[in-house]
Formats: sequence, C-alpha cells, structure tokens
Amino acid sequence: MIIISGLSKKYKNSEEYAVKNLNLTIGEGEIYGLLGPNGAGKTTLISMLTSLVKPTTGSFSINGLTFAENKTQLQQLLGIVPQEYALYPSLTAFENLEYFGSMYGLTGHDLKYSIREHLEIMGLSKFAHKRTSTYSGGMKRRVNLIAGILHKPKVLFLDEPTVGVDVQSKNVIMAHLKLLNQQGTTIVYTSHHLNEAQTFCTQIAIIDNGEIVITGNPMQLIKNAPQAHNLEELFLAITGNALRDNA
Repeated sequence: MIIISGLSKKYKNSEEYAVKNLNLTIGEGEIYGLLGPNGAGKTTLISMLTSLVKPTTGSFSINGLTFAENKTQLQQLLGIVPQEYALYPSLTAFENLEYFGSMYGLTGHDLKYSIREHLEIMGLSKFAHKRTSTYSGGMKRRVNLIAGILHKPKVLFLDEPTVGVDVQSKNVIMAHLKLLNQQGTTIVYTSHHLNEAQTFCTQIAIIDNGEIVITGNPMQLIKNAPQAHNLEELFLAITGNALRDNA
C-alpha cells in the first residue's frame, strides 16, 4: 500500500536531518505503528506522506500513486487525524463535520447521513449542535477522528489519536479504529502509549534520530528479545533511557 524509498527531510536552518534516507514498505490492511522518542521524526514522516511537508530527497507512493502525478486522487484516498485538534471552536460538531466532509467531496444526504452515523457511534449525538469549544478533551478527540474518516479513506494516518483522553473515550476510539481496519482501511499510527500499540498494531517500526532501527510484528519482536517482556521494555532497550526533551 505504501512504498517509501530513500526519504529524507532537512528543515531550513536545521543542522540535522529530521528523517534520514528512510526505506519502508507498509502492506495493505496493516495497522502500522511508527514509534519513537520525542523528536525521532515520526510526525515529519507522516507530514511528508500526507503532502503537508515536502521531502528533501527520496520518494514514496501510496496505492501506486504519487502526489506529483495524482494529487487529487490521493487526497480522496487518505484520511488524516492530527495530534492537535483540527476543529473550529465557534462551530458545532455537526457544522465542523459538514465543512470537513465537503472538503472530501461529500455532499447532501450522503454527508448528513455519514455525520449522524459517526456521531452516534462516538456517543456524541446529543451534543451534535453544541459548539465544540464547550466539549471536553475526549469529546473533541472523537470529533477530530470523525473529521478524518467521514469519507471512508483507504489509508488513515493517525498522530497520537488517544492522547489526553479518558479511558472511556479511548475505548470507543480504539474499538472503532479496529472496525475500520477490518472493513479494509490501512492504518498508519503514532503513539507514545506503548501498551496500546503492542495490542493494536499488526506491524511496527521503531524510529530514532530520523532512522528506522527495527521493524516487525510487535509480539514477535518481544518474543525474540530475551531482555524484554513487553513493548515498552523493548523500546527502552533499543532507544535508551536518556531524556529526549525538545524546545
């Protein structure tokens, strides 16, 4: 589904590459976790794959398409759920979703039906016509997710989809993501919640300093590492215990 070849990114005025000569293949139907410490290059990689950031060198294709030749077609295939809330606080959830759905080409009855269906699934129907500025963090996170999946994307990019949410919201979000995957959506996912990633992901890549350190099925990687009993222990064994603060 995604083929990445020699992909690199160096930001202006930066001495180091955020992503360095990265090669990776993500199969159709995978739930692929991109894991790494702060500043490892995860968000930069997703930003390049979704055309938000232009690579310095290298190339990639998604479903056999490239942004250089098939930008409009690719944008219809992709769903993006950023870490930051991509919502207009003065609009209601329904108004936000009408706007974002229309950007993906949904209109009329199909758009309204999809909005109502997703609000019901996410337990937000009775809040549909309240401004999102009044929502809790978990409610905003659920609306944020709906905005990226209304058009039933073939590939869904998630950047920390459960950060800062309560257990109930997290449970609803993860259950629906698994359902989407079962229905055919390939998911590319970043998270610092390693216990969550261990059970959610079918494959992972651990990235550090802009480079891939290890890839594979998380349970198999743990099994093959005698010093690790879970993904968190494997992650620390690979990336070390040093703090990764960035300003």
